Amino acid sequence: MHLFTHDEEQRKPDMNIKKLLICTLTTAMTQSAFTQTLEKMQWFNEPEQWKIEGNALTMGITPQTDYWRISHYGFTVDDAPFLYTLRGGEFEVKVKISGDYKTRFDQACLMLRIDKENYIKAGIEYVDGKYNISAVVTHHTSDWSIIPLEKPVPFIWIKAVRRLDAVEIFYSFDDKEYTMMRNAWLQDNTPVMVGVMGACPDGDGFNAKYEHFTIKHLPDMRRLQWLEKNKAQQ
Repeated sequence: MHLFTHDEEQRKPDMNIKKLLICTLTTAMTQSAFTQTLEKMQWFNEPEQWKIEGNALTMGITPQTDYWRISHYGFTVDDAPFLYTLRGGEFEVKVKISGDYKTRFDQACLMLRIDKENYIKAGIEYVDGKYNISAVVTHHTSDWSIIPLEKPVPFIWIKAVRRLDAVEIFYSFDDKEYTMMRNAWLQDNTPVMVGVMGACPDGDGFNAKYEHFTIKHLPDMRRLQWLEKNKAQQ
C-alpha cells in the first residue's frame, strides 16, 4: 500500500488544476480552429454601414443590389455586399442568419462563389409577404428554388458541406436538427470564396445579422479513398 506524503498531497490539487487548464486550452484551440475570424475576411461590394462584434456581423444591405445571371429575367447583376474568406479543398461551413426583411426579394444568405458565373447562395428570402428558405445556384445562368414557411422565423441556420464536386445545403431552426434542401454541383479542386451576403433588389435596404460563422476543414475524400486502398501496404 502506498501512503501519500505531505508533499504529494499538496501536489495533487496542483496536478488537477494543470489538467483542467490543459483541457480548457485544448478545447479553446479546437474551437478557434473551427471559427473563422470575421475581422480577417474581405469585402466584395462593401456596404456603407456594417460592424463586427463578438463574431457577429451586422450590416445595412445596400439598396437595389443582387446576384443573378440572365435566366427568366434577362438581366445580370453582381453588386450585392459579400463578406468572404478564400478556401480550397473540402469543408463544412455554417452560419446563423436573421434580418428585418421588408420588401420583395429581400434576402440574407450564406454564399459560396468561384466567380461571376459560378456561385451558390442560400438563406431566407422575403417574397410576397412570406419568409422562404431560398437557394440560387448559378452556372452561367441562375436557377432558384424555395421552401415557403408558414410563418416568419426569428433566425435560421444554414450549413453547406463541400465534398468533391458537390455542395450539400442544409437548414435548421435550432442548430441541432438539419434538413437538406439542395445538392448542387460546384467545380472541385478550385478555390472558393465562402461567406455571407445580403441583397435588396427592389427596396431601400434593410438590416441583417450573421452570427457564429464557422468553417471546419474536411480531409480530402479522394485522399481518404487512396489511403483506404493502400493501407495494406503500410
